[in-house]
Amino acid sequence: MPISYADFDRVEIRVGRIERVEDFPQARRPAYKLWIDFGPLGTKRSSAQITTLYNKEELLGRQVLAVTNFAPKQIASFMSEVLVLGPVLEDGTVVLAHPEREVPPGTRIA
Repeated sequence: MPISYADFDRVEIRVGRIERVEDFPQARRPAYKLWIDFGPLGTKRSSAQITTLYNKEELLGRQVLAVTNFAPKQIASFMSEVLVLGPVLEDGTVVLAHPEREVPPGTRIA
């Protein structure tokens, strides 16, 4: 179903930098708790099911793309404030989307 450009423009996709990662054993599916710096928007939290391809150490400092204007979602005992984006492979594995080069945290994707 096609959407208008105005519909797309309402979705805020921004660049953030992962500054903290913790295991999330209470999640139904394997996930990490992420704290992501979005510059002027501050630090936002996300639950991300990315444990198959990424370990905690390699995620620290990595830039990612995330939807920043969804309503927060309670996942077990954790409030997820943003949705980290990436292509989902046939087996359900998520590959993180990120900018091709370094950009300031908080930069909006057009």
